[in-house]
Amino acid sequence: MRKVKCIMLVDDNRDDNFFHERVIRKCNAAEVVVVKQTGKSALEYLRSKGGANLHPNLIFLDVNMPAMNGWDFLKEYARLEAFQRSAIVVILTTSENPDDRAKAIGMNADFITKPLTLEALEEIMGRYPDT
Repeated sequence: MRKVKCIMLVDDNRDDNFFHERVIRKCNAAEVVVVKQTGKSALEYLRSKGGANLHPNLIFLDVNMPAMNGWDFLKEYARLEAFQRSAIVVILTTSENPDDRAKAIGMNADFITKPLTLEALEEIMGRYPDT
């Protein structure tokens, strides 16, 4: 599997973040994994110098989070400057609702169900060879 510079995980569930980070590291899919537990902290990172210096190639985003859910994050993400929103966003959720899948696609995001597996990661990386 090829390697990208940075993957960001945005999920309020620490266990999910731990597991998904392990999958990414085990596959050696990213030099750096940035983990954020809220949509707000992820947006702050993307707007910051840290985000400018180490911008994610991929963002795996949960939908069901308190305060700012994944849909709200995507709305705010679309308002960022072009260089701040150059990552591929992949909704990573337990939802199998076709309406959620359609909504994600309508908001320029990909959609897969949890958990992130080696196979799912390889598929996403293959889908976006220019990331």
